[in-house]
Amino acid sequence: MRTETEHTIYLKDYAPSPYRISHVDLDFAIGAETTRVRALLTVEPREGTEPGTPLVLDGDGDELALGSIAIDGAPLMLSAYLADGNSLVINEPPLRRFILETEVTLRPENNTRLMGLYRSGGTWCTQCEPEGFRRITYYLDRPDNLAVFTVRMTAPRELAPVLLSNGNLVEQGDAGDGKHFAVWEDPFPKPAYLFALVAGDLGSITGSFTTMSGREVALAIYCTHGKEEQCLWAMDSLKRSMAWDEKRFGREYDLDIFNIVAVSDFNFGAMENKGLNIFNDKLVFAQPETATDADYEGIERVIAHEYFHNWTGNRITCRDWFQLCLKEGLTVYRDQEFTSDERSRAVKRISDVVTLRGAQFPEDGGPLAHPPRPDQYREINNFYTATVYEKGAEIVRMLATLLGEAGFRKGMDLYFERHDGEATTIEAFLQVFAEANGVDLEQFKIWYLQAGTPRLTVRDSYDAQSQTYQLKLSQETKPTPGQPDKKPLVLPIKFDLLGPNGSPVSWSGVSGAEVRDNMIVLHSAEAEIVFTGVANKPVPSLLREFSAPVHLDTELGMEDRLFLARHDSDPFNRWQSLQDVGMNLALEALGGHRWSDEAARALGDAFAETLASPGLDDAFQALALTLPAESQIARSLGQDVDPASIHEVRESLIEAVFGPLAGRLLAAYEGLASGEAYSADARSNGRRALRNRLLALLVASKAPGAAELAEQQYANAGNMTDRLAALAASAGAWTEAAPRLLEDFRQRFGGNPLVLDKWLAVTASVPRDEVIERIRHILAEPDFPKTNPNRLRSLVGTFAMSNPTQFARLDGAGFRFVVDFVRDIDPINPQVAARILTGFRVWPMLEKNRRETAKIVLSELQSAGTLSRNTGDILSRMLAE
Repeated sequence: MRTETEHTIYLKDYAPSPYRISHVDLDFAIGAETTRVRALLTVEPREGTEPGTPLVLDGDGDELALGSIAIDGAPLMLSAYLADGNSLVINEPPLRRFILETEVTLRPENNTRLMGLYRSGGTWCTQCEPEGFRRITYYLDRPDNLAVFTVRMTAPRELAPVLLSNGNLVEQGDAGDGKHFAVWEDPFPKPAYLFALVAGDLGSITGSFTTMSGREVALAIYCTHGKEEQCLWAMDSLKRSMAWDEKRFGREYDLDIFNIVAVSDFNFGAMENKGLNIFNDKLVFAQPETATDADYEGIERVIAHEYFHNWTGNRITCRDWFQLCLKEGLTVYRDQEFTSDERSRAVKRISDVVTLRGAQFPEDGGPLAHPPRPDQYREINNFYTATVYEKGAEIVRMLATLLGEAGFRKGMDLYFERHDGEATTIEAFLQVFAEANGVDLEQFKIWYLQAGTPRLTVRDSYDAQSQTYQLKLSQETKPTPGQPDKKPLVLPIKFDLLGPNGSPVSWSGVSGAEVRDNMIVLHSAEAEIVFTGVANKPVPSLLREFSAPVHLDTELGMEDRLFLARHDSDPFNRWQSLQDVGMNLALEALGGHRWSDEAARALGDAFAETLASPGLDDAFQALALTLPAESQIARSLGQDVDPASIHEVRESLIEAVFGPLAGRLLAAYEGLASGEAYSADARSNGRRALRNRLLALLVASKAPGAAELAEQQYANAGNMTDRLAALAASAGAWTEAAPRLLEDFRQRFGGNPLVLDKWLAVTASVPRDEVIERIRHILAEPDFPKTNPNRLRSLVGTFAMSNPTQFARLDGAGFRFVVDFVRDIDPINPQVAARILTGFRVWPMLEKNRRETAKIVLSELQSAGTLSRNTGDILSRMLAE
């Protein structure tokens, strides 16, 4: 499947390997400096394999030092095989089942790429998705080769008293000479990307879970000594995830043991390796003094996500990496549903849409656009994207919306029944839903194959004489790289029609497009729908619950939108209506028509009513009381974007809208004060979220005494949520106390790496000219960990992704700083370099001078050459005409 000369892999070229590996015996001899890996692979030719067909195994020649190779115990002559930088080729293997034995030597301490086997804080651990196993031993490192693994580890007991791998522990004991061993068996065939190994001196907490069939599963979370108490929330989240998956999808855990290990150096958030999940420690550790509510929610979500992969990703996996969305989009949908059931469904839906619009919509609208299931790629690591994850989840959500809860469950049950133990495809996934429900999903499949965010345009009219109400709908998706022509998509559009008092209006009949259960199902590029028997002109509430991932364009005026903000029974559309009004005022000001005092006052009144409404929970109010983010305003402009102007307009709008409400905001803030001990439950989270939102608005609107109020909250905070909120509000507005608070925070928490990340992110977000020099100074500090992904993403990643005024400075200093950083870090960790470089995805929509500067610095980086495949791929796609 790989074309090494062009490094481009095409879906159309997919073919099974001529050979398969059915069983893997691995023997790891772990030492302080080197690790020896002895692999016994049971290999057999597939039916139809011709005699003399070579066996080609993947391998990273820079990582593997081949010591020996044999077939069925007989060493191979040099002429019988070829080991180069990317593969091990057995020229004429037997055309029968045989045992291939290899022995390689690794140096995990030198593995700064954090792929394969490496050391993190003295602990040996692995990361194999997507193609890291080839950095451990020679293998068919592709997801369609499923094998049963048996793993033996031997290590010095003093260095690694804990020895873990996938599956169940079947043997352990003393190995002499100060060493010990452990043997693990995973009875479920799996691709190599799900292999995991951990060896080190670790603390742990333990628990158990009784499955719905009565089996008891031993649970453990391993971590750095002294951090055990910080793992309790993760353990609680795991148990709740296991129970939820049984209740919601009927999925029971299948092994006797489930282990989680927290490590400090990790390129991803976490990894779902079968029975042994490896986590970035920031998604495990939590205590009120050092973790925010967002951290607690993130841990809960990711623990659930990786656990849910046991069935949607492990028991059923991907045939090839083009199908990545099959496991990731589906599992994101499942973790979203888990959080919705555990917390507030309305708040979770809004939060997910904010994430989608903030990360995936820009991807779909820029040079890195690609379908959820791409048809080609150069570097698969670069396709772990918001499109695969977040848009993939939206596609599954639309499927559930179209089929209904019962129909979706029928399809999922058939999916598990038919494809358990298989590596399968998007087509097979859709087929089970089609069969289970007797529907045709061929047009729906286009969602997986087509890049870009559709624009749904809706125009309405009302005829009082005939009492008919008409909706005209049209959809359009703009061209994206490699896809100039777009097909109409299936759009499920939930809706309601509201009368003068805010209650739904009735109609006697409807004609035109498919309409069922207050949902329009749009199949064509255009459609007209006529409702008859409508007594009064309604206000349409469209795309309720954000039932399709589209841009919605209507002609609703400010009065109608504020009406929806007050009366719509759909929480998402209440929130969206306030966002729309704020967006329109910002865009008009950027176009030279500053809002009127009356318009600002009307929006402020709507916010005040939202705050005063007793029927809305605190978490929803916290989300509702905000204006569109600068990045969202930029995307609405679409072209000739000047981030500095957007920042100025948004700051002024905050003052105009929320300044007159200062008294009400302050009273509400004080009314939410609580002397209760910290709790991570949803009610307490919502209370803190609303109180901290009010503080941020008071500070940003320059309310009298607000800066001092933030300083007071910072000093008196009893938890990290409140302390960090006060710090962020002060730094964002750069109050007089901001520099002092930033220094105090670092002095207090600089010894805790995960809390230091919060300080790094706040520092990198400050929209002031000196921020670049401040970041350079931090990077130059002798003890700054330049190889740790968390630190680098928190500092430079935040700057590139979340500080548009400084990243896209008119003088080009922000662009050049990021490019210099990428050039320096790429040889050390290409994945981090490539991910941070994606901050440039906005460059085509910037105003002319910034756009030209961005293109120059990117072209200079490309001309310099010697970039990794990860970074080179992102760069070439970024600059493609």
